Formats: sequence, C-alpha cells, structure tokens
Amino acid sequence: MSGPGGPRGGDASGPAGRPDRGARGPGGRIAPLGDLGLVGQGRAPAGRSRELVAALAEVRDQPDGPARLVELERIAAQADAAGDDRSAVEARVALIETALLHGERWRLVEPARRCLAVLDRRPEIFTEAEGELLTRYQRYAIEALLGTPRVGLDQARTVDDLARRIGADTEAVAELRCQIADHLGDEPTAREWYERWAAAEPGAVGGCPGCAPARRAELLAGWGDQTAALDELRDVLDGAVDCTDQPERALTAALLPWLRQGEPELAGAAHVRAYRRHRGERGSFPHLATHLRFCVLGGHPGRALDILAEQLPRLDQPYDDLSAMEFAAAGALVCNLAVEAGLGGRTVRRPAYGQRPVAELDVATLGGVLLGVATELAGSFDARNGTGHQSGRIAAWLAERPVAVPVPLAADDPADGTDGPDDDPEPADLEPVPLTLSMITDALDRRGDRYAVESDATVVGRWGDAVIQFRQLGERGEILHARSLATRRLPAARRAEAYAFCNAWNHDRLLPKAYVHDPDGELVLAGDVSTDLAHGVAPAQLAVLLNAAITTGVAYAEAVAALP
Repeated sequence: MSGPGGPRGGDASGPAGRPDRGARGPGGRIAPLGDLGLVGQGRAPAGRSRELVAALAEVRDQPDGPARLVELERIAAQADAAGDDRSAVEARVALIETALLHGERWRLVEPARRCLAVLDRRPEIFTEAEGELLTRYQRYAIEALLGTPRVGLDQARTVDDLARRIGADTEAVAELRCQIADHLGDEPTAREWYERWAAAEPGAVGGCPGCAPARRAELLAGWGDQTAALDELRDVLDGAVDCTDQPERALTAALLPWLRQGEPELAGAAHVRAYRRHRGERGSFPHLATHLRFCVLGGHPGRALDILAEQLPRLDQPYDDLSAMEFAAAGALVCNLAVEAGLGGRTVRRPAYGQRPVAELDVATLGGVLLGVATELAGSFDARNGTGHQSGRIAAWLAERPVAVPVPLAADDPADGTDGPDDDPEPADLEPVPLTLSMITDALDRRGDRYAVESDATVVGRWGDAVIQFRQLGERGEILHARSLATRRLPAARRAEAYAFCNAWNHDRLLPKAYVHDPDGELVLAGDVSTDLAHGVAPAQLAVLLNAAITTGVAYAEAVAALP
C-alpha cells in the first residue's frame, strides 16, 4: 500500500518516497520471486541447505513481530556462512516484505543492498522477473531514505547504481533525482529532473502510473505552481485513470491549490470525500497533514481540532518520520489558529502510549507539544542533509493564515455508515479499555452487520465476496485478528498463479496480508490483519479498525473473484 509523493517547499502537502498502492494496469505488475520463498514449498533444491529451507518454511507461519524478524535475520546470517545464497536472499526478501507491510521502510535498506549484491555476483540464479523485482526494491529503499533521518543520505545516492541497472533516462531514475533534489531544497535541479520525469515513458520499476500525476502535482504545488498542479491532476479527477488510490489521493493533492485558486466549493467537497477514506487507512497517514491544513486555512478550526483529536493516537506509530513531522507541524498550526479563533478552552485527550500516561491537554499546550515534535524531526533531517530546508518548510507552514471567507463544506454523510469527524462521540467511546468479544459485536451491531458467534468466540460474517472472521489472540486476548476468506476457490492446478497473485497483492497493498491455504485439495485465498491492542482500545477506535478490515477484506475478495 502507498502514501503521497515528495516533500516540497512551503506549500507542500505530503512526504516523499512512498511506494504507491495503486494498480499498475495491464502488464504493470512485477512477477513474484518464484522459489524465493514468500510462498515456497519447503523443498531443498540443489545447492540449498535442507535445514535452512525448513527453517524458512517454519518462520513463514510465525506471526509478525520482533521474534520473527530476529529469526529471519538469523537464517540470513547462517545462509551467508553456509554459502547458500538462495536462502539468504529468501530470508532478506521476507525482511523487506515485513518492512513494507508494517511501515518501517527504512529497515529495508540493508537487506535490499545485500540482495542486490548477490544479484550482481550470481545473476545466473535469478530469473529476469526476479532481478526486476529486486531492482524495484532498490527503488523503494532509496525512497524510504527520504522519509527518515536515521540513515545517511549518501545511501540515497545509490540512484547512480539504479541508473546503471535500468538506464539513466528512465522514469524511475528521473523521479528519484527530482525527489532527492526537492528534499534538499534544490528547486532548480528538482525542476530540471521533473521535466525529464514528466517526459519519460512509464516503466516497470517506476511507481504506480495512476498515482504519478498526484506525485507531480504535490511537487508543483510546493513550488507555488497551483495552476500547473491542477492541470496535472485533470485526467485523474476526470476518472480517466485506473488506480485503487484514486480519486481520493488526487482530491487531496488538489485541496490547497483549489483553495488558493478561488475554488472553495470544489476544495470543500474534495476534502469531505477524501477524508472519509483516509481517516481509517493506515497507509493514508501521510495525507492527514493536508486535511488538517486545509480545514484550518479554510476557516474551519473546529473541524480541524476534531480531526486532530481523532487522529492524534496515530502519531505514536506513524507511517515514517517525514509524515510524523508534517502531521505534527500541521497540528501545531491548527492549535495556533484555533487559539486565535477563541477555541483555546477546548481540551484534547492524548492517549497513553508505552510509559506515557493519558493526558487531557488544552489546545495551546498540545500545540507546543506538536511543535516540539515537528521541529526536532525537521532538525534531524536538516542535520543529516546538511541544509535548513525542512526547518524552513515547517516555519512556512506555521506562518500561514486562513482565507478571508470560510470554505463551504459538503454534508459529511459517509457511504460506509461510520460517523464523520463532526459527530461528537460519547466520552466513554474515547477511553481505551481491554478488548472484549462484546466490544467487537457491539461495533458490528452499530454498523448494522449480520454475523454469527462460534463456540470458540470467533465472530464470522459475510460481506460481498468475503467471509471475514474476527477473533482475539494473545495470552490476554489483546490482539485483534481479522481473517478474510475469498468465497471463490481455485483448483490446485492453479497454485503457481495463486502464489503470484498473493505476492503481487502484498507488494502493492498494506492490508490484508495475503496467502494461500490448501485445506481440502482446493486453494483458499485468504488475508490476515493483526492489531496489537495491549494498551487497550477505545470503542470509537475499534469501529475504525473493524471498518478498515472489512473494507480491505472485501477489496481482496473482489480481486480474487476478478481473476480469469
């Protein structure tokens, strides 16, 4: 799954270097890694250690978490020592997939580098499709470095190595050079590479072509070219692009350009529609800063505070450091302007996290906390980059002021039946408590869903082409586990095709984690989503989690049903 494009100047609205989750169109998907073991058979081909193959098969069945990561790293090191390059690559591919799936994308840098080293040293053990996939991971690794200051930027300049592999004038290389220059605040160089990117033909290693207009529009808006940004989005907004992230991503990219170009009605309707989707999707966290800025600059500080309060828990586990910086900066702007608008008496609950206790913060105090988060992260980026560009962006955001007349907003009537951010939940719905079966069934009841509760306390229902199960796992039942089963089954003879579908889904989507199950000779395509709620969950938050699991599970099942 993927977030917005590159970091920009003072009018930026989203971070750089996130792999897109949208569909790539006919012929655009990368083939799976064959025997690289994401869904391998557990056999030991020539030149491979049977012990390592068995260990990899076993670790694939473990739940995601620190223990699984440690075991994958152990297998990779043991494979290196044994000279089993195939098993080493397989273990590191699993580490890369985990980083992509769970948002710690900076962690994929080293495993991607090691896999590419094997590809250079022993190209004969890889198919063309496998080499292409590893090259795509290299692009992801370069992009990920723009989202965190934890790794030296010199590694981002491995774009030279990517250019050696796929060509210096390819779309992916031109976009990366553009994004890196923009991240450093070198607008002239970024514009030069932007022109090459816009003129290049889409390639397999490039990002989703359906999201490329939004990525370019975000850059243009950041450079102050509002009209050009809207022109770039025209085809997407007209429905001429096939992409699962659209039109909401394009609508979000258009919010501030429309606001500044005197189209408040379009901007207001776009915000309401896009936020319905972005409010609950984990991969959409990078878009939230734009929604916050739009609301408070459009004359709706109360709604901006509502959204900030609703989304504040997500700042503790953000998509990446850049999106955390931008969310905190936008939140600080919201608090500052809300105080100026006479809303300083409101309080916002900051939930407990780790050793931090729950707190009720007044708006001014919360603004100070968020400003501290934003400036610290911006300083870390600038220290890594050797520039002051990110701190300058934050300062420019904080200096913004609302437009003269409040922007009209469309009625917030979500099609999915969830409450909009203007609805005021009861205080009890905002208080984290231990997860229980009754909380799950109560949330489904409020949605109006039909379901059954099995003897083992598993909640089962059918939504469209998906049968979805909700159960509690963990020693204290603190893990919410959602399993989506596509009602369409495939014959065992199509096993390789089923594996390829699941691998492609996992490359492009954050949720659910797809796999193939073979209970009775037929292939069941399933997807899992697990959420650790060890610190408790508020009923309002649980409703968002269940809605996300159902929405993504139905989308997965529909994709299975659409297979030839």
